[in-house]
Amino acid sequence: MVPSVLIVDDEKHTREGLQQALEDNYDVSVAANADEAFNLLDAQPFDVVVTDLRMPGKSGLKVIDKALALPQRPAVLMMTAYGNIETAVEAMKRGAVDFLTKPVNIERLEVLIQRALRTKTLEVEVSQLHERLDEKFNFAHIIGHSAKLQEVLARVKLVAPSKATILVEGESGTGKELIAQAIHQASPRNRGPLVAVHCAALSENLLESELFGHERGAFTGANERRIGRFESADGGTLFLDEIGEISASTQVKLLRFLENKTIERVGGTKSIELDVRLVAATNRNLEQLVREGKFREDLFFRLNVVRITMPPLRERADDVPLLLAHFLKLFSEENKTPLLTLEPGAVRTLQAYAWPGNIRELRNFCENAVVLHRGGGLSEYDLDPKFRGGAPAAAGAAASSGAPAANPLSIEENEKRVLREALIKSRGNRTQAAKLMGISRRTLHRKIAQWPELDVVD
Repeated sequence: MVPSVLIVDDEKHTREGLQQALEDNYDVSVAANADEAFNLLDAQPFDVVVTDLRMPGKSGLKVIDKALALPQRPAVLMMTAYGNIETAVEAMKRGAVDFLTKPVNIERLEVLIQRALRTKTLEVEVSQLHERLDEKFNFAHIIGHSAKLQEVLARVKLVAPSKATILVEGESGTGKELIAQAIHQASPRNRGPLVAVHCAALSENLLESELFGHERGAFTGANERRIGRFESADGGTLFLDEIGEISASTQVKLLRFLENKTIERVGGTKSIELDVRLVAATNRNLEQLVREGKFREDLFFRLNVVRITMPPLRERADDVPLLLAHFLKLFSEENKTPLLTLEPGAVRTLQAYAWPGNIRELRNFCENAVVLHRGGGLSEYDLDPKFRGGAPAAAGAAASSGAPAANPLSIEENEKRVLREALIKSRGNRTQAAKLMGISRRTLHRKIAQWPELDVVD
């Protein structure tokens, strides 16, 4: 599509000369004054506006204001025969991307138009990226409707707009980083950077340099100054995962930042003031670490301004079907395979499983299932024995509360009993037995291979 340019100038020979010079490469419109320009800007969008400064009536500065107040903002270039520093500064303050003096050099004008178009394209791409991030980390895209998850999301909505430090705790794989991303996106800092650091993945010396940066010569191999993650997150959010793994010396430096919002690079003496919101996460009990002398109590209190506890998946059994449907669709689309569906029995079995690896384990199960089965349906008999042998979450909760446990037979024993009864009823006809059980003949064969003693029907 040909870029559109609006030329605004009260001198007829100037605007018509610029139109003729540019019309081979651009869709050019002209206006003799600000009012004509306003009408054209209201009637259609332009990619670039090139406006004179001094004109009868409203000045070119008013054209800049009008153009940049539009929903689809064009890039604006200012030109004038009265060029001076003050005029250029004022035009740039209003939002002009560059400044030309008359008589206009056509080659320079074309260079500036191309530069303005690239800047405008970049701004659109950044805006679209932010929109996609807002959508991706919107609370509506955090999967689940269980009461415990809704409690977490309500707390996130409450604290995200604040400047408070937040501690997210929970078992591995419960989605702590996703919550940190949602906090950032729901905060006034969402146009700033979100920088994540996994503290346990780095050694003590490497972590300090990674977080705080270092000066040249600070240690062997430090051949140049390095900007750390804190400085990279200035104006945004820093997410420190596995905060319980950091060393005593790093704890001291982190405490200093939380107390006075300044850091020092490794090997440096200059204090650097930063505007960074800290979100920390841990799968360990920090209070226990404090009692054991492995974590500073004052740092714990500084981190624990607002605490958000992520429930394990076994306490969110109602969310398992939704998560399964989401990830199966995701991986089917990624692998360009037909959608893999789960039969009701398989869903019930997976819902009853304890998921010790939480959402990370469920996600891995879904990807594995999509890759290996490549579409079709999956029954409970197609599942790995570990899923079929687990006690239902509800039953586990009943046991912990002292209530009588239900279903005294294991799932595997129940399967064997049902399969044997189907073979007896069908007098050994495997096709008929599969129909009686509501499973495929292939699944039946696999079960008989697993339990060969069932192939002998009395």
